[in-house]
Amino acid sequence: MPRERIVSPESQGPEEEGASLALRPKRLDEVIGQHDLREKLTIAIQAARQRKEPLEHLLFHGPPGLGKTTLAHVVAAEMGAGIKTTSGPALTRPADLVGILTNLQRGDVLFIDEVHRLGPVVEEFLYPAMEDFRIDITVDRGSFARTINVPLQPFTLIGATTRAGFLSAPLRERFGIFHHFT
Repeated sequence: MPRERIVSPESQGPEEEGASLALRPKRLDEVIGQHDLREKLTIAIQAARQRKEPLEHLLFHGPPGLGKTTLAHVVAAEMGAGIKTTSGPALTRPADLVGILTNLQRGDVLFIDEVHRLGPVVEEFLYPAMEDFRIDITVDRGSFARTINVPLQPFTLIGATTRAGFLSAPLRERFGIFHHFT
């Protein structure tokens, strides 16, 4: 009886998807390629652990399919941290970020895919969160408006983009490690 071979771009079900996830690296020493970045991250992660601080913010940019998302998950695992994932297009106003940021635990990783698609208002809302681990929320309007300063747990923001040139200079400058995937 001849064997039937199925070749299809379609997923063959949860077993195949589970196998694909199982094959992804979970630790830095399992990552193939990106040697310079792995070396840089190993040193940065060791230093952050010794200081008992979160890792500095990271920006990964390059063509699709080179492992930016996978590496974000690896970094979180290496730091022993949780990871929350979202995308730039999903964050259309500052209120979209409030719940995410206030629910992060100390040392967690916030991964924003397509970070270049954040709007200017959302970008500006992120600045104090990235620099000082706080956000300012305006309550009420007009002469009754007041600003409430909300402290956040220290966290690491990892942004991924295929178009680094689309990020504003002020946002780009807030990332401590900037790496181009090739």
